[in-house]
Amino acid sequence: MARPLRIDVPGGWYHVTARGNERRAIFLDDRDRERFVGLLAELPGRFGVRVHAYVLMSNHWHALVETPEANLSRAIQWVQVSYSVWFNRRHRRVGHLFQGRFKAILFEAEELAWGLSQYVHLNPVRLKRLGLDKAGQARSRAGLGDGPTAEVVAARLKRLREYRWSSYRAYAGLTREPGWLTTAAVLGGTRKRAARQRAYVAETEALVREGRVEAVWEGVRGGALLGSERFLEKMRVYVKGNDQEQAGLWHLQGRPTLAMAIAAVEKLKGQKWEDFRDAHGDWGRDLVLYLGRTRCGMTLRELAAAAGGVQSGSISAALRRFDQQLKNDHQFHNQYSAVCAQMSNNQM
Repeated sequence: MARPLRIDVPGGWYHVTARGNERRAIFLDDRDRERFVGLLAELPGRFGVRVHAYVLMSNHWHALVETPEANLSRAIQWVQVSYSVWFNRRHRRVGHLFQGRFKAILFEAEELAWGLSQYVHLNPVRLKRLGLDKAGQARSRAGLGDGPTAEVVAARLKRLREYRWSSYRAYAGLTREPGWLTTAAVLGGTRKRAARQRAYVAETEALVREGRVEAVWEGVRGGALLGSERFLEKMRVYVKGNDQEQAGLWHLQGRPTLAMAIAAVEKLKGQKWEDFRDAHGDWGRDLVLYLGRTRCGMTLRELAAAAGGVQSGSISAALRRFDQQLKNDHQFHNQYSAVCAQMSNNQM
């Protein structure tokens, strides 16, 4: 199996996650959790790493961190090794605590920090009993069932607001922000903070009410990069690793353009882009937007501009609609595969 890439960038923002070996618990009680949070709290002083968001679950953890110096690997390895030694000594065990190397996705902060911080904070509500496990979300997207009851929605919000081992309570103003946690980069400084904090809470809790607690990861390149084409090209100089480590990573300079996607769909539909670009719900329009997001690496804002200046929410709806059709309609999937093959041939 290819090892994950390590892209250490000065000023880089990362979504970091690690799971227990064999998916076993890495936190057995609150003392374990306090120890781990204490190690995260040391990152700013010891390594200069800024911690923007975090959550601890029973068998894994997530964080959004920023590295003014290019030292992500050194910092996160220190956290995990320090915790593993402490945990094994305390619980009288031996062997690996974590499952392989930690995973880190370098992302475009300006476009994605808000949404990815929400993804981190929503982990505690992704539970079967709340109807927000993967199966429950799939049923919701397919329009099956009557939707959550008022009691279930209340339980979801209670879980989100009261969960202690997450930075959400600091983001929502429910507890004092610790000095080592940096929320200003997402919520803004003193002048903007109150309004942005209200917007953040309202949007995050709306996602919980509606059951939309997943992040869009389709645009991730090689399990290591997420952002616009401009961002990916800028980061290309930092990509290192042998052929095995870079397995699955498309060459950044060779990624297809939206023009290629449009040309391929025009050929399939027998229509010009201008004739169906503004036709909301049209499968060809949705296909172009889906390809723009997943194959061309465009942001929602870039896609909105390409679709005639619509709202980003309309683009998100189109992506969800197409993804559902792709999963449920065999003929639709074949058409999609044919378009992808044509785009690949045009790049050769």
